[in-house]
Amino acid sequence: MEKKQNTGRAILGIVLILIGIAFVGKTFDIIPHGIMHYIFSWQTILIVLGIIFLSSDHNKTTGWILLGIGVVFLIPDIIDISYPIRRLFWPVLLILIGVFIIIRSFNPNTSGKSITGTDFIDDLAIFGGGDKVITSDNFKGGRVTAIFGGSKIDFKNSKLAPGKNVIDVFFMFGGSTIIVPENWNVKVDVVSIFGGFSDKRYRKPETIDVGKEIVIKGFAMFGGGEIKN
Repeated sequence: MEKKQNTGRAILGIVLILIGIAFVGKTFDIIPHGIMHYIFSWQTILIVLGIIFLSSDHNKTTGWILLGIGVVFLIPDIIDISYPIRRLFWPVLLILIGVFIIIRSFNPNTSGKSITGTDFIDDLAIFGGGDKVITSDNFKGGRVTAIFGGSKIDFKNSKLAPGKNVIDVFFMFGGSTIIVPENWNVKVDVVSIFGGFSDKRYRKPETIDVGKEIVIKGFAMFGGGEIKN
């Protein structure tokens, strides 16, 4: 794990050096303006972030998503594509999201546990959503997906399973609100691009359950969510 983290930091350092060199080239008019347009485009930023995530020990799904979106939207700027073909990019993007959801539905969450039984959550909100109340004495995690929609998920009447438990979230043009008890030990590790995930909890350290942890981990783009108690 440490080796992967060091690799990610090294790539980030190389990227920063290259950006600095590009700025120097722009200052002295060494690099043509057209190339600078591609270097500092939002598509290139997503591609670079995707490569960094893929090379680190972070959520690799996030890396593939960022890399794919960056490449898909950069191609029309580089290659002269006719207008009818350009109109296919949004449908293709929706198809890719659909494929991702299907793959996600058959895979275990990031903790390696299969999403089955009443002690797990598997919430999917697309173009809608609703309220969901979870009552479990041994909650072990799961996943939450919101695309053009979202849900409110209430864990107030639940208890965590011992050890580390993971909720894998994916928000795109949507988001969800997660309500947890005050005594839950919660760690938020959500990568946000053009969005955000807010931690609005009021915490009392002396009431935290020792030996039990829930990690909210995943990706939010053009959307997000919040956690509160």
